[in-house]
Amino acid sequence: MSWRTLAFHDGELVPSLEARKAVIRAIREWRADIVIAHRPNDYHPDHRYTGVLVQDAAYMVAVPNVCPETPRLEHNPVFMYFRDGFQKPGPFSVDVAVDVDPVMDKKWRSIDAMDSQMYEWLPWISGNLADVPADKAARFEWLKKWRGPGMRSWTKQGLQALIERYGKARAEKIEYAEIFELCEYGRQPSKEELWELFPK
Repeated sequence: MSWRTLAFHDGELVPSLEARKAVIRAIREWRADIVIAHRPNDYHPDHRYTGVLVQDAAYMVAVPNVCPETPRLEHNPVFMYFRDGFQKPGPFSVDVAVDVDPVMDKKWRSIDAMDSQMYEWLPWISGNLADVPADKAARFEWLKKWRGPGMRSWTKQGLQALIERYGKARAEKIEYAEIFELCEYGRQPSKEELWELFPK
């Protein structure tokens, strides 16, 4: 797995032409099949503008005269949104749901690796920084108790999509699911293709 951080300072991202071109180039260079981003309505301006930039790039990645030094994509990727709880201008809509119980320990470990976010910034913002244990093992257990209920609410929100995909008996046993909304821009896959892109 590879990753790249684009050269835009934390808290200072704006939907500029420079940033849009950087996103277009990155999507083309990765030859992405799926692009997942925030919706452009979010509490954090960096999240909001990431959503705007990805929407702006969604069509342009296939246009040859835009960023011509990076070859255009022959097939537009599928653009998806992460789950959020914002209601205006419209609430999040579940288009695909995936059972992540089998990989949840890996997900918890990945979340745990973000020290500054999970054990400093977010607890400080939430007013419970004093509750964070100093011991690493105790901190990990605290994280699961703190973040678990909110993450389990995603499963409840996506229950109908989980039932459609996995059947009622299995869906009702799922503790943790990831849910995504299909962006109106980019390629519009069938439900069957979405399930292939987000395998069981």
